Amino acid sequence: KKIIVTQELVENKVPSSYRDQCAHLLNPLNKCRQSEFYLPWKCENERYSYKKCEYELVMMRMLLMLKMRKQHEVKNYSKRKLMLFL
Repeated sequence: KKIIVTQELVENKVPSSYRDQCAHLLNPLNKCRQSEFYLPWKCENERYSYKKCEYELVMMRMLLMLKMRKQHEVKNYSKRKLMLFL
């Protein structure tokens, strides 16, 4: 995935809430939207690419959170097991 520099984001006036790993897809989408007067049936490829990237990012975060929870459960289980034997 492409990484976009912070200065490019500032120049393109991308809000800080949209500055994630998919920000490199947001600039072409916004340019297309402006040139097409925000018609909903235009810029479908750009919008699809951006939405897909956002979806993959959310799924990656969810998987990471699941792994962290499992590690935490295993850690707590071993502590409880130790306390039972004491």
